[in-house]
Amino acid sequence: MKQTPLSVLEHIFGYDKFRGQQEAIVEAVTGGDDALVIMPTGGGKSLCYQIPALLRPGVAIVVSPLIALMQDQVEALRALGVRAGYLNSTLSSRELYDNEQALQSGDFDVIYIAPERLVQARTINLLRHSQISLFAIDEAHCVAQWGHDFRADYLRLEVLHNEFPAVPRIALTATADTRTRQEIIDRLALHNARQFISGFDRPNIQYRIQPKDRARQQLIKFLKQEHDGDAGIVYCLSRDKVEKTAMWLREEGFDALPYHAGLPAEIRAKHQRRFLREDSVVMVATIAFGMGIDKPDVRFVAHLDMPKSIEAYYQETGRAGRDGAPATALLLYGFEDVVKLRQMTSNSEGSEAFRRAEQDRLNAMLALCELATCRRQILLRYFDDDLPEPCGNCDTCITPPLTWDATEAAQKALSCVYRTGQRFGVQHVVDVLRGEKTERVKSMEHHQLSTFGIGAGVSQTEWKALFRQLAALGYLDVDREFGSLLLTESCRALLRGEVNVELRKDAKITTKRGKRQAIEVDHEDLPLWHALRQCRRRLSEEYGVPPYVIFHDASLKHMLEVRPQSTQQLMQVSGVGDAKAQKYGQSFLDVLREYEYSGR
Repeated sequence: MKQTPLSVLEHIFGYDKFRGQQEAIVEAVTGGDDALVIMPTGGGKSLCYQIPALLRPGVAIVVSPLIALMQDQVEALRALGVRAGYLNSTLSSRELYDNEQALQSGDFDVIYIAPERLVQARTINLLRHSQISLFAIDEAHCVAQWGHDFRADYLRLEVLHNEFPAVPRIALTATADTRTRQEIIDRLALHNARQFISGFDRPNIQYRIQPKDRARQQLIKFLKQEHDGDAGIVYCLSRDKVEKTAMWLREEGFDALPYHAGLPAEIRAKHQRRFLREDSVVMVATIAFGMGIDKPDVRFVAHLDMPKSIEAYYQETGRAGRDGAPATALLLYGFEDVVKLRQMTSNSEGSEAFRRAEQDRLNAMLALCELATCRRQILLRYFDDDLPEPCGNCDTCITPPLTWDATEAAQKALSCVYRTGQRFGVQHVVDVLRGEKTERVKSMEHHQLSTFGIGAGVSQTEWKALFRQLAALGYLDVDREFGSLLLTESCRALLRGEVNVELRKDAKITTKRGKRQAIEVDHEDLPLWHALRQCRRRLSEEYGVPPYVIFHDASLKHMLEVRPQSTQQLMQVSGVGDAKAQKYGQSFLDVLREYEYSGR
């Protein structure tokens, strides 16, 4: 019987229907069309090329930027009965030769290759002598020089169009604004590709953004009250901060591991493998970690420093809740983050146009942090997506912030920046405003200024919040080299009293939030739930694969609901395909039958 997209979906992947635009994409690529797919993390991008790979003759070549993740991706496909492999530097000479021969002989359905290997003349020649079903270019935003994950090797992937014009290509990413989408099209010669742009919304993620106020205490409270025992990621801007934060979290009782580009490759690989295969690991990392991570049960992503763009923020927070269950994205930020990021931008080796674009993106990120309205609406609007009503699942929707008429305070702040010569950072200006006779204030004779002490009744925290928001609104800029505050042209109208300014009043969050349950299980079903998870853990150790490669939590929950007693009934469970039913099914049926017969 001829296979169809739906039959492959059911028998290989264990799902009875497609989601969103998946079916249209699969049919387009299977029919030989090129495609550009923008789909949120967890939206099912992989199926969009894996199913055509099984329907078209030949082997699908998947361009993947991360060698460290290829083994896990291949293991997941092999567990489904798909003939999958990879070509990368982790293979021995013999293994590489065997895989190349298998590629030419048609013994693979899917093979993963890093971009730097793919564009080599040896690899191109190998592909010329193989039957290629399609090229899938994963994490396609890496081609964009404006982007946060730029990879120079992606710029050379136009060779696929030139050398194999008859082979369909599908480029996929979760993160691409209008400019990045156009660059992907131009760089990969996808001008005739069909475009499939799904909504960017991830409604299961609760976005929460707070000013830093003893950030470590804020983080530990968040983890202990809401995510104790959960897997998650904590992002830091520097390697040193990653190391210190991971060590501190371990002292606080968390199974925390560091990850950054300065660690030896074998340590990074070991930590990544533990994160993927264990249930409660907290990865503390720079942005070097995360792209391509396919762990479905990451329950939180916390940023201890502000990301440099909304694209980076969306990409990084999108690693939480890929299974669709509730997850939290917490961001703690301060004015020092803005100073540090602007200095990093000014030191970039990119062109002036590139630096200006980076500055614009940083400003948009700061504006998102300082919002008093629904964060999700603004986040989605940045990607030209529309959310008509406030989401109800971000901090500003759950606890709407108070606002106040800050016109007079803003005028005092801007006047003080002017009087101090626009040569100092926010701390010094706040000291002058509050009338603090610090050594620096006295040495600069700033205690003689007319603005000295005019804001004595306002706390340091409140002044700093005001300066952040004035920067977000464009009334202030920050010198890229020294971090000093600078007035902008737009502040003139505010200083003259021609405009008023309403600012958000920062308030400490006092409402204690309980642990958010990813999978809700009735109390009487908990023994069977734990037994199913224990069965999965045992099988994952036996086969040497992450637990989610066996079955996702959602599949275990479905088993709990339908209580299958035969292989045929088990096949009706979401995520159970032919190969998994044959390989793992009996073990789970034994657990289910034991509970059924015992009357538990």
